[in-house]
This record gives sequence, structure tokens and C-alpha cells, in this order.
Amino acid sequence: MKRILVTGALGQIGSELVPTLRARYGADGVVASDIRMPAGDPDTDGPFEVLDATNVRQIHDLVHRYQVGTIYHLAALLSATSEEKPHVAWELNMGGLYKMLETARSVRAAVFFPSSIAAFGPSTPRQQTPQDTVQRPTTLYGVTKVAGELLADYYALRFGVDVRGLRFPGLISHTAPPGGGTTDYAVTIFYEALRYGRYTCFLGPETRLDMMYMPDAIRATVELMEADPARLAHRNAFNIAALNFTPEELAAEIRRHLPDFQIDYDVDPVRQRIADSWPESLDDTAARKEWGWRPEYGLPAMVEDMLRELRLKLKLPG
Repeated sequence: MKRILVTGALGQIGSELVPTLRARYGADGVVASDIRMPAGDPDTDGPFEVLDATNVRQIHDLVHRYQVGTIYHLAALLSATSEEKPHVAWELNMGGLYKMLETARSVRAAVFFPSSIAAFGPSTPRQQTPQDTVQRPTTLYGVTKVAGELLADYYALRFGVDVRGLRFPGLISHTAPPGGGTTDYAVTIFYEALRYGRYTCFLGPETRLDMMYMPDAIRATVELMEADPARLAHRNAFNIAALNFTPEELAAEIRRHLPDFQIDYDVDPVRQRIADSWPESLDDTAARKEWGWRPEYGLPAMVEDMLRELRLKLKLPG
């Protein structure tokens, strides 16, 4: 039986993708992996392996041992953390992807590679950013994402590897804690609102960015990997969009549920510079046309669900 391998399985996307894949394909059919062990019993819900995604011998051993047919390669450093540790980010984000693609080529496995709005830069059109446009990012994270998109396309064209990917906007999740991303304010704000009734935001009040609730992101990932390849003109690095707001607009929606919530601002120049280099909105026409992408969560539904789920997680009164 061909199995699925998920790298970076304990991260923001992986922690929700793995249960979805196991529910869909069977617990034994999905091998979760990360650089560290999970809390609790790692074998409770399915196989788990400690994997350094930059160690090609470990990758080859795991892929052959489990007869892996599809790899969801999620292991990476995010935007703000990559600026702090550029050498580590390059080795993991680029070196890890190269080794994963080489392994996939050798065993004829399919690969999912997540890209990001960070793949764009200041010279990119900021409103309704096209699917195919100028990509000149000014962050190392963005550089690794553009290079990763090109490398993935190369392996598809040169070696026939079935590589597919999405350019994720900022992702909002109640499962995994914030992980060092520039858009993580949109997660932290909910914790602070529920615990303390106020939040100090590191981006300016009018910083507009595309965002997505994690259930939509997980569904998009699965739908893309299950799509008929004959319909995919792009295959890799699809723009997808769902939510679009500023910190001030998000705070206003939270106040509909928590009327006393207050937000103030202490702008971090590094993360503000990163956010200002990214698009304000994405054109996801290609994803809608080629594999039927449609988001399910708007801003009111996302905020209501986040607050409900975090109240349960934090054991707070409803």
C-alpha cells in the first residue's frame, strides 16, 4: 500500500492536515513526521517518525520503509523567523525541498509544496495580484518560496514529478500556536482578546492582507491534490483567496462578540516592512477555473468559530 508522508506535521498546517488525511485515507496510510516528538503517545492516531527534512538519508529511508506515494512537504521556517535565521531558513526551506523532490523523483511520488504571498514583492501589483506576474520578494522567506516554485516546476517539466502547490495567504488556526509569521497577529489577537480583553498589534491598523481560515486551507490542499491533472494548466503555486481585512477591521468584528475588547498598536518595523511588501489582495481565478476552488468562511463566520473553539481550548466560560 502506498502511504502519504507529511513533513513538518506538528506545525500550523500539519497539525490539522494530518487528522484530515487520516480520516480520509486511513490512520495507517498517513505517516506524520517532524524534527521533534509530539506530546503524548505518538502512535495513538497513526505512525509518527522523527525526521530531519534536510537529511537525505533519513528521507530516503523513511520513504522506502513506508512505501510512500505522496509527500506533503510542509517543513519550513516562516517569514519573521527566516529573517532572524537566514542561513537556517535557506538550508531548510530550499535544501529540504530539493532533497524531497529528488527522493520523489526516485520513487515516482507526488509532492505538495506550499508557497505563500511572501513570494511576491514591492514591484508586484498589490491589488488583485495576478496568478502570473512579477515576483521580486525582499525577504529571504519570499526568495525561498519563489525559488521553490521554480524548482517544483522544473521537476515537473524535466522529470515528470507530479508537484502541486498553493500560494497561501496568512493562515488563522485555533489548533496550533503562532509560529513566527508576519500574519500571526490574526491568531494571537484571539488569545489576547479572550484572556485579557485587549491586544497590542505589531502591524499598523490599516495594513490590509489576504487571510484564510485553516479549514479552508486544509480543504484546498486536499482538493488540489485530488484534482484531475488534465485540468491543471498551472499545477504549482496557485493563488487562493478567502478573507481580506486590516487589524482594525478584525478588531471591530471581534467587538461584535466581546464589546469591551480594545486594540492598540506598537508597530514592529521589520514585520511591517514585510507586510508592506506583500499584496493586499490576490486574484484566484486560475484556482477557481482549473480545480473548482471556493472558500467557505467569510470574516464573521471565521471570528465566531475561532472564539468558540478557543473558549473550549482555553477552558473559558462561554
